Amino acid sequence: MVTEVLDVRHVALVAQYADMLQIGARNMQNFSLLREAGESGKPVLLKRGLAATVDEWLMAAEYILLTGNDRVVLCERGVRSFDSATRNLLDLTVIPLLRQITHLPVIVDPSHGTGIARLVGPMALAAIAAGADGLLVEVHPEPRAAASDGAQSLRPTEFAELMRNLPEVARAAGRSTRSRTFLSV
Repeated sequence: MVTEVLDVRHVALVAQYADMLQIGARNMQNFSLLREAGESGKPVLLKRGLAATVDEWLMAAEYILLTGNDRVVLCERGVRSFDSATRNLLDLTVIPLLRQITHLPVIVDPSHGTGIARLVGPMALAAIAAGADGLLVEVHPEPRAAASDGAQSLRPTEFAELMRNLPEVARAAGRSTRSRTFLSV
């Protein structure tokens, strides 16, 4: 189970129950939180900040790595753009770049990256083709009734279809079909 931790005072409590701690985009540069999450010994999922450069993102990961915790996963979730047609601009060019300059695994969150459910599947497939190690996809049985982020949530049937298509895209891109999917409900 992956869950977001927002405050240094909550890291120890959350670490007791979660398998992985998530540092969200708005906390990517909360250096005290990064250090505390790293010191928890739990794997840390570090989402890219809304306007963060690749160097800033990697330097944030360094705060975690400096604690001796080498279990850091980078998550591309889109950056701000001048265009309001989508929630964010999902930067898939960063995937092959990161695979060349860091040893850290890279996953993609096409749900937050687009903010539009009908775009999640195509962008998820593109992320795997570009080399992503996994995906974080929001799923809800009734997206219109979701307390938050319903517009970007897939229905379970849509998610199942995406999962059926992922291995074919991975094989076509010369990738292993062992990519992991992190499910956010």
